[in-house]
Amino acid sequence: MNASVRTLRRGHFWISGDRVEHDGLTYQRGPMYVEWEASEKVIRPYPIVLMHGGGFQGTEWFDTPDGRPGWAQRFVEAGYAVLVVDRPGHGRSPFHVRTLGEMGPPFSYEGGQRIYFPGDDARHTQWPFAPDDAQAMDEFIAGYGPLPADLELSQTLDADRMATLLDRIGPAILVTHSASGPDGWLVADRRPDLVKAIAAIEPMGPPFADIPNIGAMHWGVTAAPLRFEPPVTSAHVVRKAAPGSLRLPALVGLPILIVTAEASAFAAASPPTANFLNAAGASAELLHLPDLGVHGNGHGLIYEKNSDAALAPVLKWIIERTESQV
Repeated sequence: MNASVRTLRRGHFWISGDRVEHDGLTYQRGPMYVEWEASEKVIRPYPIVLMHGGGFQGTEWFDTPDGRPGWAQRFVEAGYAVLVVDRPGHGRSPFHVRTLGEMGPPFSYEGGQRIYFPGDDARHTQWPFAPDDAQAMDEFIAGYGPLPADLELSQTLDADRMATLLDRIGPAILVTHSASGPDGWLVADRRPDLVKAIAAIEPMGPPFADIPNIGAMHWGVTAAPLRFEPPVTSAHVVRKAAPGSLRLPALVGLPILIVTAEASAFAAASPPTANFLNAAGASAELLHLPDLGVHGNGHGLIYEKNSDAALAPVLKWIIERTESQV
């Protein structure tokens, strides 16, 4: 067999968690697994960090349910170093109630169908397998687990571990999906100099929502505290504040893209989220896929049949916003 030239590099590492003690023993709380891949020659100035949605894990970025390459590979092909995380308590990042608190409810087949499947919306044509394909559904649901019951704690751990990751790798671009959307705002709040752009794919919302089986967004676009100016110490103050009276200095000047799909019931949460961020001084842009000729998508647009077409305008925006002044 002829030896082939290795054109990809890949590996993994951990962002370690906190040491906590119970009954005289020491445990680790909330480590974060990170998997990375890059071509032999990286041509883009900043790596991309992909953050998965609620209850799932980083594998949602690798391959689609019908076996095509996912966004992670496409970003690598576009010249990026790509890091994919399993948020604390998800996937390969261990969960135990003694360290992370109670689990939320398990993820049901019915929940998966309600969130992702076409249902009664005839516009939703891109879901990658038939609703009656039991084996495909089994494999899809297999990757899901419970979220921590405490959403504020979960987001705090996500953002703290991500901040440590950025301290290690340097400036990066964040791409979030669904329940990791609030993490993007929190990470930028912690490390404004290290987040170069955020592309939020149908981020969880709208502001102050109480998300069934997940938790409440007490701080507007997050469940965990953000650093507003003037400073506030109570989420109640944020809820009562007039638009524009509280600012988020860390988000000023940060390129933010919020992507929505044609047939997703979750898309309606994004314009109010953008309005909240922009009233606080951000410059969030909305990208509605059908406006750019990308039709038929639901909430799982990152792995639907036209996932490459859905990625194209996002990739174009990232390059334009992060490379013009490099």
